[in-house]
Amino acid sequence: MEVKTHLKIDRSLSGEPVSLSEGRAVVRLKTTPVMAADEKGLVHGGFLFSAADYCAMLTVNHPNVVLGSAAVKFLKPVKVGEVVEFEGKLTSSEGKKRIVEVVGKRDGEEVFRGEFTCFVLPTHVFERA
Repeated sequence: MEVKTHLKIDRSLSGEPVSLSEGRAVVRLKTTPVMAADEKGLVHGGFLFSAADYCAMLTVNHPNVVLGSAAVKFLKPVKVGEVVEFEGKLTSSEGKKRIVEVVGKRDGEEVFRGEFTCFVLPTHVFERA
């Protein structure tokens, strides 16, 4: 399946798509020193959120998908050098609204969980309908 959304995203910061199918996506984030929040190598949560958000967008995989809201939990800290794999699953589709569950795991251990409310718009968010 081909990637149809977020084509210009910086994958070094938001993760690499590994798997893509109808209503599902997997994104792998290799954490790097630029993501560190402190001298001990704690990865800033914003990078984890970005990868999870990107995974949600790929799960919907529509050129005009946007994020409306997210409810997330950071369950375990991530250290620079670790790899987190995010798996997105479409759980609801009603009209233009899509609900995507995203789970992030490091070596099989859950470190992130979120529910993303996405919207598929008729045109790009910056274009008039």
